[in-house]
Amino acid sequence: MARRLAKLNGLDLAQISGTGPHGRIVKKDIEAALEKGVGKAATSASASAPASAAPAAAAAPSGMSSDQVLKLFDDDSYELVPHDGMRKTIAKRLTESKQTIPHFYVSVDCELDALLALRSQLNGAAPTDKDGKPAYKLSVNDMTIKALALALRDVPDANVSWTDDNMVKHKHADVGVAVSIPGGLITPIVRQAEMKPLSVISNEMKDLGKRAKERKLKPEEYQGGTTAVSNMGMMDVKDFSAVVNPPHATILAVGAGEQRPVVKDGALAIATVMTVTLSTDHRCVDGALGAELLAAFKGYIQNPMSMLV
Repeated sequence: MARRLAKLNGLDLAQISGTGPHGRIVKKDIEAALEKGVGKAATSASASAPASAAPAAAAAPSGMSSDQVLKLFDDDSYELVPHDGMRKTIAKRLTESKQTIPHFYVSVDCELDALLALRSQLNGAAPTDKDGKPAYKLSVNDMTIKALALALRDVPDANVSWTDDNMVKHKHADVGVAVSIPGGLITPIVRQAEMKPLSVISNEMKDLGKRAKERKLKPEEYQGGTTAVSNMGMMDVKDFSAVVNPPHATILAVGAGEQRPVVKDGALAIATVMTVTLSTDHRCVDGALGAELLAAFKGYIQNPMSMLV
């Protein structure tokens, strides 16, 4: 209402003091300005100056300023939590990623029943120490890491990083794994994951995940990598799309395994299915190549014995 009245009467809101909550200009402020004859909008050259500055303000990458946001809420309705260094770094890197990387997404459904059966069999066969503690305990996430690493080995053109001058083709699949920690997340890396047995990947991830939550990782343990896995299945998330984290060209978003109706041999059946979505950097991984990588990944998930040979 106040904005419309100001426009109808040719008033410049910047010259009017607001008496509403947090200094907002309300109807009575416009009426008072009209009575006092103040706030008339500038003309000609002076009026054009703010307009010329508008595009620069609109292009500001940080979005709304603190003052702009806080004016929308009552003083006693919020508290301010300063950004720590990790949150600032996450915000900066992901903003740069979405601004510079042309993302596209490919999703497939993978049946998990064979993988779950093999996982149970392998865990049951794990040797134990004198205290009865098993040498390893495989998770679905461990097997997902291995499957993605093997898929990148089989589709090497997707195991790349983009630079302005060259395509960097990696000789190994170094798989980063997103780990949630207080205040943000970090991505420890399983190096040369395509060459490691599942038991080694499992124990390595347990160690990396534990030290990540304690913020004790060394820089070389979370910097670099050639791809990443972000698994939200344990949070009952069905499917989602992740943001590519440079220098990676791909990241795999993994949803929850759940029982769904499927058609097999023309008949309705029930299977445990998870949806995965591959986010890719379109500059170096085209649609067909992304689909080829996902097909290779799905092959290992649905025929998990192939990960053991």
